[in-house]
Amino acid sequence: MENLLLENNVVNNLELEKQNEVTLESQKSFFETGIGKAVNSGIDIGLRLILPDLIEDQIIQVKDVLIEHGLKEGIKTITNSVVDFGKSVAGVFTGKFENITQVENAIKNGGIIDTTSNILESTIDLAKKNNLINSSTANLIKKGKNAILDSINNNLEDMLTEQIRSIENLDKYINNWEKAYENKDLEEMKKEFKKLETEINKVVPLENTIKSARRIENLHNLIVSRGGDFNLTQEELGVAEKLV
Repeated sequence: MENLLLENNVVNNLELEKQNEVTLESQKSFFETGIGKAVNSGIDIGLRLILPDLIEDQIIQVKDVLIEHGLKEGIKTITNSVVDFGKSVAGVFTGKFENITQVENAIKNGGIIDTTSNILESTIDLAKKNNLINSSTANLIKKGKNAILDSINNNLEDMLTEQIRSIENLDKYINNWEKAYENKDLEEMKKEFKKLETEINKVVPLENTIKSARRIENLHNLIVSRGGDFNLTQEELGVAEKLV
């Protein structure tokens, strides 16, 4: 029975390992989402400052025009500029970011604002050319473009701050779980594990972070599946460690 339970855990954890594998694409997807939110919110705030005489529905229409006619695809270009900077300058030789310092360096110095500025210019010109926004609105947006860029930059700073806080929280939850594990305190382990599960969905996928969390997840699920029995065999401990 124990061998069957162990085999089931191996299968489940192998599947979990595959899902949690850190790839360049998973990191790019995370950046696209984060940068996309920063850009979207930055446009909202910036347009309200630039076009104070327009009502809310009109501002939404202008923003949708910009998003659909250049900025949506432009976010991928912006993301690539971050990743390319990371590979060429920040020491990310594998193409993947390994720690939050590399992420911070790439976001701050990877040309996000300059690239966004260029994309905004071309998007505004294209929208005006296709009569999607009038010349007056286009000129106002161009003149006040820095308000949008400043707002986007502030959003990126907030995103970085949130990432750093989440990484610090994860480290704390991991340490707390390990202390509870040493004390064989299952209830405390469950409490910290629940916090860890919530927090890990908020952070950029980094290899070391995922590996630490995966190790804890393997051990935690194994102990819980055994009804809180901490007397694991060397084989079981080896499987938990091997899957990391």
